Amino acid sequence: MEYDVIVIGSGPGGYVAAIRASQLGMKVAVVEKAELGGVCLNWGCIPTKALLKSAQVYEYIQHAAEYGIVLKGETTADFEGIVKRSRGVAESMSKGITFLFNKNKITTLQGIGKVKPGKIVSVTAADGTTTDYTAQHIIIATGARSRELPNLPQDGKKIIGYREAMTLPKQPKSMVVVGSGAIGSEFAYFYHAIGTEVTLVEFMPNLVPLEDEEVSKQLERSFKKSGMKVYTSSSVEDVDTSGKLCKVRIKTKKGEEFVDAEVVLSAVGIATNLEGIGLEECGIRTEAGKVVVDEFYRTSSAGYYAIGDIVRGPALAHVASHEGIICVEKIAGLDAEAMDYGNIPGCTYTHPEIASVGMTEKAARDAGYDIKVGKFPFSASGKAKAAGASEGFVKVIFDAKYGEWLGAHLIGDNVTELIAEAVVARKLETTGHEIINAVHPHPTMSEAIMEAVAAAYGEVIHL
Repeated sequence: MEYDVIVIGSGPGGYVAAIRASQLGMKVAVVEKAELGGVCLNWGCIPTKALLKSAQVYEYIQHAAEYGIVLKGETTADFEGIVKRSRGVAESMSKGITFLFNKNKITTLQGIGKVKPGKIVSVTAADGTTTDYTAQHIIIATGARSRELPNLPQDGKKIIGYREAMTLPKQPKSMVVVGSGAIGSEFAYFYHAIGTEVTLVEFMPNLVPLEDEEVSKQLERSFKKSGMKVYTSSSVEDVDTSGKLCKVRIKTKKGEEFVDAEVVLSAVGIATNLEGIGLEECGIRTEAGKVVVDEFYRTSSAGYYAIGDIVRGPALAHVASHEGIICVEKIAGLDAEAMDYGNIPGCTYTHPEIASVGMTEKAARDAGYDIKVGKFPFSASGKAKAAGASEGFVKVIFDAKYGEWLGAHLIGDNVTELIAEAVVARKLETTGHEIINAVHPHPTMSEAIMEAVAAAYGEVIHL
């Protein structure tokens, strides 16, 4: 019953921390109340990408004639089949975590975990029995859930969150999506692509409001071009669910409008899972719904740590994983390097995809930088043209004085695979001229990064 490390939560922060701790010779246990892998593997990152891939394949089929392929007969989206495939992918990935835990001799404690003073974790099993376990170090990685607004109470049927959106019993004919962050935009794209009439409502002036404004405007153009109805600078005031259809009242710049829809998806962010896990009893300080930690994720109570969505920083799977590694390596006495939160890539898997890292153009100017901005459209890329994916662009921002790469913002086909070049280059403090002089393969989408950098320095060839 005694461990070196106990981790509460097996999401991308928790399971990675557990495996790294085991690699470093520690005796490790993980408390999990549901499926191994947490929300990300089971109800978030992975199954949503499976849904989006099905939508992309369906779109390819619908546009097959543009590639010289003639298909005979009607093609339809099998919603049940799409959902079944998505759940199968999630189940497979969760089993992968079980394999990794067994390989690394990590104990799984099934139940609801609660921290207690004295470095104790109390685990309540499904049958109600409670067992206490002790550890030298306790890492809290309980993650987050769909945030609910008072005027959009989720009933799981007509007003739903992201979890229900992945497993609806049948495809809705119409849907209103509230919120255009990564989750809202991805689900809006998915359902629209397979034939649902989608209305996307965003409170801020731009879609994906954390992105560079030019990227946001491009996504809005793409969505509208595809036939999706988009409202920006608008808010859903209330939803009448008394009838067969939801009657959604939307406050817009031009006044009020009403939209009927079978389902309303609330995608207005997340709420951290901090309730009932013993933080107060252990003297663990919280602030604005987040656990307060130092750069190595130590809380205000010695021996207790917190990582992932429950601490300040981007609520992203790869961030949680890296936090887990840093936390454990510091516990093990290694020379751990604190996270650079200014160099975290963000990805949105719509069509076109979005990927970014660092400062937006506005943020760089507001910070007082004299900047060089380069932009290269995929319409000028041979690979993009050949692939039938000429929508979007690469935009890069450099400090004019010292050549620091301040930001990169991409929208287009497969750009979530391209952004790593900018992340690594920024980590290595690479200059723009070094990117220009690094030979990029032709024809590839990655050439657009080099061309955009060349454009910032007045050396672009293909524009």
